[in-house]
Amino acid sequence: MFAPINKTMFMKNFTFLFFLLISINLSSQVRGKITDATNKPLSFVSIYLDKTVTGTTSNDNGEYILNVSKKGKHTIVFQFLGYKTLKKEIIITSFPFLLDVVLEEESVLLSEISISTKDNPANRIIRNVIANKEKNTDKFAKYTAKFYSRGLYKIKNAPEKFLGRSMGDFGGGLDSTRSGIIYLSETVSEIKFQKKPKRFQEKIIASKVSGRDNGISFNRAEDANINFYNNSVEFGNDLISPISTNAFSYYKFKLVGTFYDKNGKLINKIKVTPKRKNDRVFNGAIYIVEDDWALYGADVSVTGAQVNIPIVDVLHLKQNYNYSVSNDAWVLISQTIDFKVNAFGFKFDGRFSSAYSAYNFAPNYTEKTFTNEVLSFEKKATEKDTAYWNNLRPVPLTLEEVKDYKIKDSIKVVRKSKKYLDSVNATQNQYNLLSPITGYTYRNSYEKWAIDFDGLIDNFSFNTIQGFNTSIGGSYFKRLNDFGKWWSVGAKVNYGFSDKRIRPTFFFSKKWDNISRPRLTISGGVITPQFNERNPILKLNNTFSSLLDRLNHMKIYEKAYGKVSYSEELKNGLYFSTSIEYANRKPLFNTTNYSFAAQSKNGGYTSNNPLDPTDFVNSAFTKHQIAALKVGATFVFAQKYLSYPNRKFNMGNSKYPTLSINYRKMFGASNSQLNSDLFLTNIRQNIDAGNYGKLVYNIRGGMFLKKKNIAFMDYLQANGNQLTFPLDNQLNSFGLLEYYKFYTNDKYAEAHIQHNFKGAILGKIPLLNKLNFHLIGGAKTMVMADKNPYSEISVGLDNIGFGKWRFLRVDYVKSFHAGIKNDGFLFRLNLFNQ
Repeated sequence: MFAPINKTMFMKNFTFLFFLLISINLSSQVRGKITDATNKPLSFVSIYLDKTVTGTTSNDNGEYILNVSKKGKHTIVFQFLGYKTLKKEIIITSFPFLLDVVLEEESVLLSEISISTKDNPANRIIRNVIANKEKNTDKFAKYTAKFYSRGLYKIKNAPEKFLGRSMGDFGGGLDSTRSGIIYLSETVSEIKFQKKPKRFQEKIIASKVSGRDNGISFNRAEDANINFYNNSVEFGNDLISPISTNAFSYYKFKLVGTFYDKNGKLINKIKVTPKRKNDRVFNGAIYIVEDDWALYGADVSVTGAQVNIPIVDVLHLKQNYNYSVSNDAWVLISQTIDFKVNAFGFKFDGRFSSAYSAYNFAPNYTEKTFTNEVLSFEKKATEKDTAYWNNLRPVPLTLEEVKDYKIKDSIKVVRKSKKYLDSVNATQNQYNLLSPITGYTYRNSYEKWAIDFDGLIDNFSFNTIQGFNTSIGGSYFKRLNDFGKWWSVGAKVNYGFSDKRIRPTFFFSKKWDNISRPRLTISGGVITPQFNERNPILKLNNTFSSLLDRLNHMKIYEKAYGKVSYSEELKNGLYFSTSIEYANRKPLFNTTNYSFAAQSKNGGYTSNNPLDPTDFVNSAFTKHQIAALKVGATFVFAQKYLSYPNRKFNMGNSKYPTLSINYRKMFGASNSQLNSDLFLTNIRQNIDAGNYGKLVYNIRGGMFLKKKNIAFMDYLQANGNQLTFPLDNQLNSFGLLEYYKFYTNDKYAEAHIQHNFKGAILGKIPLLNKLNFHLIGGAKTMVMADKNPYSEISVGLDNIGFGKWRFLRVDYVKSFHAGIKNDGFLFRLNLFNQ
């Protein structure tokens, strides 16, 4: 017995089908569906006109659209790894021209010569590829092309709450099982590339995000440029390419078989297997063109652990190359990256697909072609309508994607309404019993403002001056536009339960835009800063060390102050900051002896005098008032940046160091000896060594114009460490140095350098390579007027953990100072360190 036709459901389905049909431009197009012999749709098949590299790819349903400029006789090529390349001759008399095809699986055969030879034939092929890399890449040393990308995230059985907070409906694309598309975006752009010197530029001409007005997609052509011809492949982490110059140290190769492509070229399918499971390598197959020794395709995967994204299970990469007659080269025409995530109750899967077309291998570049602007948007690129996209989109949407666009575009107007936003805020703004402890935020999304209340736990800590202390406070935030203009005001009150002191603070801050980011802040109140303004001791570290071990390392004083500060990026790569402050500074003394530890443990608490920890009566300075003027500039040389319609995103430039120069003037004190002038400079750089890891260095120096008897907190001080498990950044501090041992009112310099070899060394040692630890070597040194130099050397292991969760680092450190040697172990979580 048949069920009656549901008229409403019929109309809905008809609407979706109609929308799908009209989303296909019916003029000058060949379209159809591609399946295998079992009628299974084949996604990401490359389709193009013979003897060109311009074409399209099929979507997840096997559907495709190929733009053809004129009627008549044409030969269309269908190419897909693992299947026989199909050439189809057609005669087009009218548009649209329908052409469905069936692809047969490729018969990969292994010749008798390959079977009988003593030498591994795959090794011979890979050696030839490596030897010809430079020659092959020179053939497309510069080009322009059109680039299309699509990003798709799906979720399955999404949790309704996470950590007690409602997760909402993820934009409105979920079904009754809370499954569906949560992110769908597309971009079409024009790209320019140059090999030497390496330059890349992208201009996005159309960008679209399902359910969003601004349509700013973060799909970038440069991010999608997975280039196996490089020794190191940027793919979440720096992975060793299967055709790297040292590939044989990381991979085993096996010739699976051969087949002939559409032009009669012999293609070798090479199985790529890691020598060691945990190395930063790929697993799968690459396809090599015989005699040309060029890439024909890649079908490989990596684990989340290998790319430093632990929540990801596996990433699967597929690439297709096509032969370009004009420059006798094999060039990339399509690529997909598939991934799966299963963590914390969330199950995601997704795909980033991209297609290249309209290559021009003889562009006319000038000195002004490439600038530091790596990405730009054409005017109104995010405002293209449906008709424009239907005509422009090279890969048709699936019915599911059409549905997602339709639903989210229809509800986005509703979701901007006051009624809807108020209903969402009503859920978000619910107050509960834990709110006073964890904090609370009241939002008004329609009016674009929010009030935030700090929880008692946010600023909860312990020290021997205030005892247990915490803060309560609130702030108001008002967003003025979508281009980064906002202002905020707030106040906070800190209370110490031992010294019974209330210390209030306030602030007002305003920012004008997201381009140069000009920002003005006015603040004031009473605070308890550390004597070392670089804050070497985290409150959390000091709380635990005091309560558990009676080690009260942090020394503080009281400052009542008023301050005005301003910062802005004046020019690309040139950052300016300045502030002026007037402060009343006075000493503080211990008021509590409380600890969970025994009274005598570690000799008991020390005083709050950093110059003499045994002196509980005298302070390190006398009470005084003083003003401070600070002016600073940071230079990021040849800084690369991305220009989005509503913001500028700075990328830096690892080729050059970053330089900071700062001037500080202390003035206005009644005792002229307290006034001073100080110059500081800092140079730092991260250097990517490819397959050999990463080198990082940080150099800092300072000099007073005149040596004077200034207040202790104004001295130049080194960042020490006396903890076994510090949470600070190791490139700013020394591992075994006492906190207040090195200070000067004259001049000093310090340098830190470390190299993380990743798997370049330990990955080659039998048995050890199975642990997947990373070897790190480092050195630190400091020279200071009137003191002997201090130095440290260290060797450590990073990437320690279980399975894909590897956050622990262990270092053995040895120090040298004035003929005295010391050593020890330090444990760090690399979540908190660079």
